[in-house]
Amino acid sequence: MNQSSDIRACPGCDLLQRLPPLPPSGKARCARCNESLAARPRGPLELPLALTLAAAVAFIIANTQPLMGLSAVGRHGSTTIIGGAYQMWQHGFQATAVLIALCAVIAPLAYILFLLGVLLPLRRPPAPRWVGPLMRWAEMVRPWSMLEVMLLGILVALVKIAELATVVPGVGVYAVGVLVVLFTAIPAALDSREAWTRVEWMHGSDGSCTPGGASGKEPAR
Repeated sequence: MNQSSDIRACPGCDLLQRLPPLPPSGKARCARCNESLAARPRGPLELPLALTLAAAVAFIIANTQPLMGLSAVGRHGSTTIIGGAYQMWQHGFQATAVLIALCAVIAPLAYILFLLGVLLPLRRPPAPRWVGPLMRWAEMVRPWSMLEVMLLGILVALVKIAELATVVPGVGVYAVGVLVVLFTAIPAALDSREAWTRVEWMHGSDGSCTPGGASGKEPAR
């Protein structure tokens, strides 16, 4: 890694200083004002991997189990995320169906797969070069995963429909709630600096392929 990537400006006094290699659970503090500069958590990739695996399980449950069940006038029905999108397509709401499929199924699935493709190889550094593009793609698709918006819409629908029919929340809606929490926790738990240092090209194997388009510089995140 280019040494310039280890230089940090202190947020307290603006002193430029080089960060030393940090051990697990280690912290670096400013030599002038003792302000915290960086920290390396213990097991920086194990927790994100565990959360991602849990998100994969929650995703499968959310897309295979009913979101809610309805009972009115002796008739019963239930639907899943994919089933709801299909019904909207059948009733002429193609644009809405595509958006639901994209934001509630395709984008979350892609985010989980990209993360698994990143975190599993990173357990044994140096990681292959293709891990870098996967990290970028994961960041690109994450904003398209709008499960929290869909969950809010489900809750609003439950309140409105409750006056007309008996509504029973299904296992799927709880799985969506768990998935929303996990998708918030994964970026917070992932030490992106640690991840980039484990990518093979960050060790100078090919300066033309370094993240950010310039040799030895990490991408701004």
